[in-house]
Amino acid sequence: MKFLRYVDWLLIVAVVPLLVFGLFTMKSLGGNDYFFNRQLVWIVISFAAFFLFMVLDWRLFKSSAVILTFYFSGVGLLIILAVVGHITRGAQSWFYIGPAALEPVELIKFFLILLFAKYFSGRHVEIALSRHIVISFLYLAVPLVLVFLQPDFGSAAILVFMWGSMLLFAGMTVRQVATLVVLGAVIGVVGWFGLLQPYQKTRIITFLQPERDPRGSGYHAIQAMIAVGSGGAWGKGVGYGTQSRLHFLPESQTDFIFAAFTEEWGLVGAGFIFAAFALLFWRIIHISIRAPDNFSKLFGLGFAFLLLGHIIIHVGMNVGLLPITGIGLPFMSYGGSFLVMLMASLGMLESIAIRSSIKAYEDEGTLQLIS
Repeated sequence: MKFLRYVDWLLIVAVVPLLVFGLFTMKSLGGNDYFFNRQLVWIVISFAAFFLFMVLDWRLFKSSAVILTFYFSGVGLLIILAVVGHITRGAQSWFYIGPAALEPVELIKFFLILLFAKYFSGRHVEIALSRHIVISFLYLAVPLVLVFLQPDFGSAAILVFMWGSMLLFAGMTVRQVATLVVLGAVIGVVGWFGLLQPYQKTRIITFLQPERDPRGSGYHAIQAMIAVGSGGAWGKGVGYGTQSRLHFLPESQTDFIFAAFTEEWGLVGAGFIFAAFALLFWRIIHISIRAPDNFSKLFGLGFAFLLLGHIIIHVGMNVGLLPITGIGLPFMSYGGSFLVMLMASLGMLESIAIRSSIKAYEDEGTLQLIS
């Protein structure tokens, strides 16, 4: 009971409506409730992961040996995936184990947050030395290349965004930021002419001018914007979203769940989503600020930027502000690997919050005894 007294319940409260909104949207799609039923199972499994990581002492994951074991295991899975993985929707991103699918890139996201939190927490004073930026990038580069080759451009962008954000909070100088921006521009030019697949270039061109090919490469972007716009202020009502129910809007349960939800719930419903995310970010930042050391602080901030990257890309591509990529909306989009990773990360944040509160309470008691 003492343990439960220190649980940050608002962290859990923020997540529940997002899970419920996702289920409502999947249920409203009609059909045989395939995605709705499977997502219910994944929610149960993800909460089991949440409570497991909450009960475990977060300091277990601070060990260099544990982090490196996670990291190399994740890289190993990506390598195996490149050899024997199944190609689905043009990407070799999943292992299929019976009726379930495992997406290793979701594990890599969690492992990289741990690794960067460990690396930068021990070198935050020396981050002005450029070699630490180079070394941290080398850790990123191996899984980044493997993910890019799947090809999964969206997840690759998330990994880079997460690394860059954690670098900023680790204490980069303005000169280093400017250098990275220039290097990023150079890599972008090289990538456009030498790395991007034709269909990826088409997505970017279509993003700029979707009306050029409304029945081909611009179809998804146009249908998503129609869905969001047709919802108006109050939405069409649950189960009355024509774009998703009539399958004009593809992948309504994953890549376009924000558009499907907003069509039925309108701008008011979208406001509820952003309010829930705002509450969640507030609790994550609160826990990170109160965390006892740089590792736990950086872990919290790294996870916050992982969420932010997903939200920006997902909502941006649903409203026509960003190119279409296969990035889900946290806690709402269908997907087991993604949801379990998110809830395990939240469980570790709860572990940090609980043990920080217990330590603060014990320290206060000790001071009172001394005085």
